[in-house]
Amino acid sequence: MSFDPLKPYNRLPLLPPSGKIETIPVLKKALSAARSLAELKGIGETIPNQAILLTSITLQEARASSEIENIVTTNDALFRAYASEGQADPMTKEVLRYREAVWEGYTALRKRPFLTTEMFIRIVQTIRENKAGIRNVPGTKIANPSTGKIVYTPPEGESIIRDKLSNLQKYIHAEDGIDPLVKMAVIHYQFEAVHPFTDGNGRTGRILNILYLVHKGLLELPVLYLSRYIIENRTDYYVTLRGVTEKGAWEPWILYMLDAVEKTARQTSQMILAIRSLLEETLTYSKENLPARVYSKELIELLFRQPYTKVKFLVDEGLAERKTAAGYLKEFEKIGILESQKVGKENLYLNRKLYKLLSGPPG
Repeated sequence: MSFDPLKPYNRLPLLPPSGKIETIPVLKKALSAARSLAELKGIGETIPNQAILLTSITLQEARASSEIENIVTTNDALFRAYASEGQADPMTKEVLRYREAVWEGYTALRKRPFLTTEMFIRIVQTIRENKAGIRNVPGTKIANPSTGKIVYTPPEGESIIRDKLSNLQKYIHAEDGIDPLVKMAVIHYQFEAVHPFTDGNGRTGRILNILYLVHKGLLELPVLYLSRYIIENRTDYYVTLRGVTEKGAWEPWILYMLDAVEKTARQTSQMILAIRSLLEETLTYSKENLPARVYSKELIELLFRQPYTKVKFLVDEGLAERKTAAGYLKEFEKIGILESQKVGKENLYLNRKLYKLLSGPPG
């Protein structure tokens, strides 16, 4: 069947793929990727307070995934905005909504273990902060950002798009014996090819990757830092993605996604180990240098949820009343763990070493 990039791809084949997807190279790569993912899952479980990972690493994934769509902010702007509850420029706020969408999807999946069209819609609505649903008007085109040349026209017509999403949903939950990491790659391709929304498809698709791995028990928490790999290998991402559409070339695409899982799982494991090491170092140093009335393991773990902390966070956690909490943070500043900064009308306290760790290159 010939493919014309200028015409709506309403004949996008349904899943499962007709060609062989579990080739020998694919299965070998899937095995090594699964090992790296299992290591990440195990290391993640060694962090005493899981909120540390859910906030700090998920914010980094939110920033990287949004950067792929040219929604760019800095680490500092992102961390400050999260701590100051959304007082930020529009792009930073959109990145924060990505993090919120990951959390909403993760929470919903824990309550009801199904990935559905309705969940995809809720995710994109959170990202975009609107009530838009499935595309129902023609005219969506995917162009090469460098040349402007149209490279793909996704399916058109809400009923056609919904039928293809329904097929995708059935494939996600089918007990077909396909390696789950191979299946994740197929799911991601199909979602991007259906391109069900006017905007936010890439980010929703990347959230779907993480949620699928959680759903299959390959991750306990949604902390795989996959978007950084895509940024660093962006050309290969689009070339192999188009290869499936234009030539039915599944193997290069699946190998690309498996390599992304393997390498980012290793990098994220290294990041978590570094966070754990810094946490333990900070616990020891604080115990030796803080007054006994100030030292608290729970308080120090709170300082590691993300780089910026403020008095309200301590109060909300029930760790101290407002005046006492302010005194605690000043004691941490005295011994060099925190650095106070005035942001608007409030004081934020920066965990400098954690910020440096999270802002460095992965791995």
